[in-house]
Amino acid sequence: MQSTAQKAALPVITLAALGVVFGDIGTSPLYALRQCFLTSHLAISEASVLGILSLIFWCIMLTVSFKYVTIIMRADNNGEGGIMSLLALNLRTTRISDEKKIYLIALGFIGASLFFGDGIITPAISVLSAIEGLSIATPIFNNWLEPLSIGIIAGLFIVQRHGTGTMGKFFGPLTLLWFLSIGGFGLWSIIQTPMVLQMVNPYWAYHFVVDQPFVAFLTMGAVILTMTGGEAIYADMGHFGRLPIRLAWFIIVLPCLLFNYAGQGALLLRNPEALANPFYMLLPSWSLYPMIVLATAAAVIASQAVITGVFSMVNQAIQLRYLPRLSVKHTSAEERGQIYLPFINWMLFISVVILILLFENSARLASAYGVAVTMTMLCGTILISILAYGFWRWPIWKVVLFSAPFLALDLIFVASTSLKIPSGGWVPIMLGAALFTILMTWKDGRALLLKRMQQNTLPIELFIKSVSTGSGTQFVPGDAIFLTGTPTIVPHAMLHNIKHNKVLHERNIMVTVITRDIPFVNEQDRVEVEKMDEHFYRIFAYFGFKDQPDIPAAVQKAYAELGFEYDLMQISFFISRDRVIHAIGEGMAPWREKLFISMQRNTSPVSDFYKIPTNRVVELGSQIEI
Repeated sequence: MQSTAQKAALPVITLAALGVVFGDIGTSPLYALRQCFLTSHLAISEASVLGILSLIFWCIMLTVSFKYVTIIMRADNNGEGGIMSLLALNLRTTRISDEKKIYLIALGFIGASLFFGDGIITPAISVLSAIEGLSIATPIFNNWLEPLSIGIIAGLFIVQRHGTGTMGKFFGPLTLLWFLSIGGFGLWSIIQTPMVLQMVNPYWAYHFVVDQPFVAFLTMGAVILTMTGGEAIYADMGHFGRLPIRLAWFIIVLPCLLFNYAGQGALLLRNPEALANPFYMLLPSWSLYPMIVLATAAAVIASQAVITGVFSMVNQAIQLRYLPRLSVKHTSAEERGQIYLPFINWMLFISVVILILLFENSARLASAYGVAVTMTMLCGTILISILAYGFWRWPIWKVVLFSAPFLALDLIFVASTSLKIPSGGWVPIMLGAALFTILMTWKDGRALLLKRMQQNTLPIELFIKSVSTGSGTQFVPGDAIFLTGTPTIVPHAMLHNIKHNKVLHERNIMVTVITRDIPFVNEQDRVEVEKMDEHFYRIFAYFGFKDQPDIPAAVQKAYAELGFEYDLMQISFFISRDRVIHAIGEGMAPWREKLFISMQRNTSPVSDFYKIPTNRVVELGSQIEI
């Protein structure tokens, strides 16, 4: 019965996946083929058109269809995908020593940082390229392209705080209409010039590379634009599952994309002047304005998918302790994956607007775009190769056989797009370097802080023994919850409480939050309770890296297991608020320590992050030098 229900829901899930997963790659025809010719200043000829189309065809088939859809989607972390899931899977392997796993973390951070850069560039280039169709219709709009693009993007970021549940219902049908439209117009052009179908013959790609190796090398930096968004296929796997994404790709997305690229190529063979904007000049005049509207909607959907992906990635990094706590708002009571991060949202918006004002058109932005995509793909290839060796236990020969061709292709893409660094490629590199520095500084800073906090501390067993053997400690009615990251030592807040107030509560409960390297933890596995003494208890609260920690709910569940009555008004949550200061000595470089201290001081309050009512919180501070 369940199988029948799942089969009935499959078309609905596939349609939803179409709207979320493929928005980015679906808007690539707006600018990708034109950029292939502009990048290398290539003249229109039968050999050049068929050669570039053949490169596009085989790169999409090998990289997206085979590497991402067929192989990488096998690497699911309890159904979830994405760079953080891939990193978590790699860190579980026993075939790589713990000392070398820091390199895996660094590689994962690089991929995540570049994805963040992609999240800034995608809205800018997608919306700009869609709006540029107006200049084909009439020159009146030429001076209004940037303001219109910024206005649309502003509206997109403003509605983020309301969530995308309502809009998301329209994403699937709109995206389906978009793919059918671009596929249909492309097919009509193919019928007029059927010889363009020779693009499937690798002969044309081979001779294009052999006859003009340097031109082909330059062109590869633009061919990569046809695959932008390929990483989203894996990143969004957790929302829809493998089967719906694969069905949407092979039945709808792949054929429609190839039809459109072939149709644009056929148009160029008939009319080389169409290179000015082959996507829009492919259309009959009656459909121009409707397609501009539809293209803008598709660009907004693509941007929305990337923004949501950035929110999810940042939230995962926060839960895994790779980033400081930020304010996280839930935009849906039914779906726990729908979140909104105000700080990240407005930082993305400001960055996108700066990009539009800086680059002015999609052709110039394409240079910046390619660098981010190629480096992200290279990180993904390396991580999946390591996963195949360490986690799937493939023999070395099989790993080399799989990874060598893709590593070679990715390195060609990286080398080709690196030539664009002076003309715009520096943007994602700069953004990625900044975020990578933040990730590594926070990780190293937290390790240093925990090391300092554990110095001159008291083991919890020794403390309980001294309190229980007639030390004269006064116990007052009520329960005290102490949040601690190191359950084997006395929490700082507990030491300060007994030092200043000279009392302890009747029940003192230490809660340690542990984030597992899986997306979600089942409710039955949420808490683990340990009674240490009649006055002291220890609770371990487990959450996945996509869960939103709720300490009161976890404590209530633990109380039920202990047989205690749960009355929130009788419970006080004691939280250490440590003031970190820079000191000369061992540790990180001074500028990194100051960056860590700045982040530490501006983290979201613990009570907000863990959903603790503020009127039940007692904060006790101390000063720590690093």
